[in-house]
This record gives sequence, C-alpha cells and structure tokens, in this order.
Amino acid sequence: MMFKKMKKIFAIVFCVAFGLMAQAQQWESLFNGKNLSGWKQLNGKAKYMVKDNTIVGQPVMGQPNSFLTTKRLYGDFILEFEFRVSDGINSGVQFRSAASKDYQNGRVHGYQFEIDPSERAWTGGIYDEADRLWIYPLTKNPRAREAFKHEEWNKARIECCGNMIRTWVNDVPCARLWDNYRPEGFIALQVHQVGSKADEAKTVSWRNIRICTKDVEQYLTKSERDHTPEVNLIDNTLSPTESAQGWKLLFDGQTTNGWRGAKLDGFPEKGWTVSDGALHVHSSDGAESANGGDIVTTRTWKNFILKVDFKITEGANSGIKYFVDPTLNKGAGSAIGCEFQILDDLRHPDAKLGVKGNRKLGALYDLIPVSDSKPFDINKFNTAMVIVRGNHVEHWLNGEKLLEYERNTQEWDALVAYSKYRDWPNFGNQPEGYILLQDHGDAVSFKNIKILELPDQTDMPRQRRGQWRRR
Repeated sequence: MMFKKMKKIFAIVFCVAFGLMAQAQQWESLFNGKNLSGWKQLNGKAKYMVKDNTIVGQPVMGQPNSFLTTKRLYGDFILEFEFRVSDGINSGVQFRSAASKDYQNGRVHGYQFEIDPSERAWTGGIYDEADRLWIYPLTKNPRAREAFKHEEWNKARIECCGNMIRTWVNDVPCARLWDNYRPEGFIALQVHQVGSKADEAKTVSWRNIRICTKDVEQYLTKSERDHTPEVNLIDNTLSPTESAQGWKLLFDGQTTNGWRGAKLDGFPEKGWTVSDGALHVHSSDGAESANGGDIVTTRTWKNFILKVDFKITEGANSGIKYFVDPTLNKGAGSAIGCEFQILDDLRHPDAKLGVKGNRKLGALYDLIPVSDSKPFDINKFNTAMVIVRGNHVEHWLNGEKLLEYERNTQEWDALVAYSKYRDWPNFGNQPEGYILLQDHGDAVSFKNIKILELPDQTDMPRQRRGQWRRR
C-alpha cells in the first residue's frame, strides 16, 4: 500500500516537474491557423491564402517581390517555422527588416533567411534584401547545402541575440553571422517575383510559425554544438568567437598602431591616412613606393592565417606581401617578399605582363598564376586571405581558394630562378617575415586586417619534392 502511495506521489511530482520544464520557454504563435490577423502585405500583389492551418503564397506574373509582414517589430528572438516550396521558384523569410518611404519608396529591406530549391542550394543562407545582398552565402558552409528537402516540409530556426545571428534547416546549422546593422524589425514571408506565366501555379507555404522573445539568451543553442564558420561584418572588430579562437587585429580602424614604414623607424608622414575606418594609400601617378612608401607590421610572423579587406580604384596596382625582409632592398622600389597581387586586371597593363597571368589579381606575383574567373567586385571591399602552415601556403579571395604551393622545395627554387626574384638570396624560404601593404602609387583602401597565429611547424622536414597548383 505504501509502495503504491509513493509511486503515485512520484508520478505527480514528475508530471509537475515536467510541466514546469515544458512551460519554461515561452513561445508565441505568429499565425493562428485561421486567417492573416496580425499580418499585412507590402510591395507586390502575390496571393496569400490560408489553407489547412497553413499560409500559402502564390506568385503573380509581372508583380515584384511580395511580403506578408508582421505588424510588430522584433529585436532579440528565436523564430521557428516549417516551410515547403515548389521547385523552380525562390522565396525567403525576412527578419529584423523594415519598409519606409525614404528607402526606395517603401521597398522591404533587411535580413532574409533564404529558401532556395535551385541547384545552388543556399537554403538557410542569409541575404540582405534590397541592400547589401548576399552576406552569408552557403559557400561559407557547403555542408549545409544538403539539409534542405525538395517538395517536402522543412523545419527552420533563426536565433537573433544582440549582434549574433544563426540559422538552421532541419536541425543542421547553416549560417553564423556577427553584425550590428539592424537591431530590430518585422518578420515577413516572401513570395519572389517570377519570370513566366507557368510559375504562377507554384507555391511556397509556411506553418507552425512561433517566436520566443523572453529570456532569449537562456534558450540559445549552445555554441559548442555549432561549428558553423562565422562571418563578422562589424568593421575592425573581433567577435567573441574570433577572440576565443585567438585572432588579433592588425588595424584598429582609427590609428596606425602596429605599423611602420618598410624603410622607416616610424609611420610615413605622407602618402597614407586613416579615415572612415580604413587605411588609405594615396595616388601618386603609379610610382612604386615613391610617395609614402610601403608599410609593414612592427613584428614578424611565421605560421598564420591573414585576412585583409581591400578596395581598389580603377586601374590600381598594389599588393599584400608576407615573408618580407625590409633589409634586402635598401634602394628604390618596394620591399622584397612573397606578394598576393592586387590589381585591376581589366585596366592595368601589368595584367598582360609576366607569364600566363602570374601578375593578375590574387596571383603569387611573378611566380604562380590564377584563373581569369575570380569572385571580385571593383566597387566593393573584397577579402584577401593568406594561409601559411610551415612550407604550405594558400591564396584565397572572397572565400574561394585561388592557389596553393610548397616552398623550400626543388620546384619552388626552380620557379624563383626564372622570376624577377632570382637575385634575392633564399627568396621565400625564410621561416618568418613581416607583413606588408604596398604603396604602388595608386589609391587603395584596407580594413579588417586580422591575423590568427598558428602552431609552430618549423620542425617539419624540408621536402625536396613539392607541387604548386592554381585553382
């Protein structure tokens, strides 16, 4: 009898405890399953209908992107919903978005959770509608491209807390963004414009749309479970993730601390300025290191990942150098080191010089070429990345690998022997050197200069056989 009584008490306690746990996270439904109360339509005139507890969107030929938006604004939240889309059309869910008459006559703009059933498969990526465009394409996280299920219901999750934005599709982490561009805004269901009458029969549907806005930080997905590559869009800062990984800023966005002239004890008194969060080298009629001159870091680097955002002007020539030894060339011209070439390939004559394009943008200057097809926009900042692990070196541009090579090999030495660097002893083989930003007499801007120091690999044996590859 006593056992039965205790069992009953235990069952009651368990149910109460379970009920409290279930109620701990407070969810609010954004869709009542019956009508579109709490929503309003903006921009295009696509059809939005309620069928079987589902919001169904149907495109209309000739109409621009349409948006069914919440009437409320949301800042920090966790949003979950299910969606299904016909193959052949595009869609998305806006969040922290806005629409006002003073911005493109009321056009909806802001963050968008991408719904993309095309072969590109970027569902779960983040697009900045009508503004910065792609800010987290799934080229950043290729494994996430397999999460979406065609012509089936998919589960989505968006977490926004302060500057951190993360997305999931079917419990697969997709995007991880650190950004402070828009702290709040409405949520909206997009029906994308279509290009053919036949597409009017296709649909995109949403259901089980719910949001948590209370104690959001408490219910965020634990970061140790999410190894999604992060994109930091806040200029000249380190996100908490970057700081924890060991990244360091080489430029603080305000001063020239950490830099000096390549052939000077201090920073150049002319030719370089800091403004608008960027480090600018000024134009001087294309003269190589004849105005302010090159600048270098105040310490040397050995094994590292270096990221630099750069923006060139039309016809500009510049470069990012590493393994630089400023004492090698004490005369006129640039300091000596391996160079990630920065060039306007279409307008600068240097693009046609050298061998097989080894002086074009992204090339290892005068040594290793890259293909003509590169992800580059002269009107925007682009991201150069150099990775050095012992003798292995890689050049990347805007998230795509351009080339890789092995130094301290017979092939490397032979390559150098047929280049303009043949007269510089042991070129490119030294274990460490300075990092350099080049003054080549053209206006170029640099920002978000970051470096991650990697473990020492100097104990690796010198390999006399190696390869270099371009992508």
